Amino acid sequence: MSREKLTILAIGGHVGDMELTAGGVLASHSLMGDHIVTLALTAGERGVPAGQDMAEYRAQKVNEAKAFADMLGGESIVFEIPDGELADSEEMRYRVCDVIRQVRPNIIITHFKNSMHKDHMTTHRIVNDARFFAGLGSFARELPAHFASKLYYAENWEDAVDYRPYVYVDFSQEAYDLWLKALSLHWFVTGSKSFPYLEYYKHLARVRGIEARKQYAETFMVPEETMRLRNSEL
Repeated sequence: MSREKLTILAIGGHVGDMELTAGGVLASHSLMGDHIVTLALTAGERGVPAGQDMAEYRAQKVNEAKAFADMLGGESIVFEIPDGELADSEEMRYRVCDVIRQVRPNIIITHFKNSMHKDHMTTHRIVNDARFFAGLGSFARELPAHFASKLYYAENWEDAVDYRPYVYVDFSQEAYDLWLKALSLHWFVTGSKSFPYLEYYKHLARVRGIEARKQYAETFMVPEETMRLRNSEL
């Protein structure tokens, strides 16, 4: 019996957020034939390297998002909103709602609720509401309603306050290698002096894998209302 193909939509505040935090799982699903879509609500251009024009770096970030998605056989979407200026508004909720209705994902991955970064927290709130709006046919939009049945919050060092790993998803060496190859196309991952992104997330994947008694894994939180285990017996 063939496995149902899934569509996964990973939504970050900036280009690179979901690629770092959920990229191993995204790579794993791409190898299984699933469709991967990344949506960045801003490009994250304020992390511009010293001496580089910010508009030029924004274009570079958009290209990096596309290159990552291309390597996973997927697609990328980057909104034109300036980094650091993401509005916590109904308009943004409807924009993301429209993307959800366009992509029609089975699974959405986004930021956890707490963060040191304003755009991450705003993205969390936008996505939660946009998922709700997208699923209700009574919200009249250009495209028909679609409800993504599963929602996960990725583990991010910037979103660490009160984060507790709830779901462990393991992946293979092949997926790990694909993830790192695609991830290394992002300048800030390999070139930033502010934080050793590549080293941190490589080791985190191994640590979470050990905890799961596997080789590599990434962890996720879920909405509080879904934190229930249903068993008929012990």
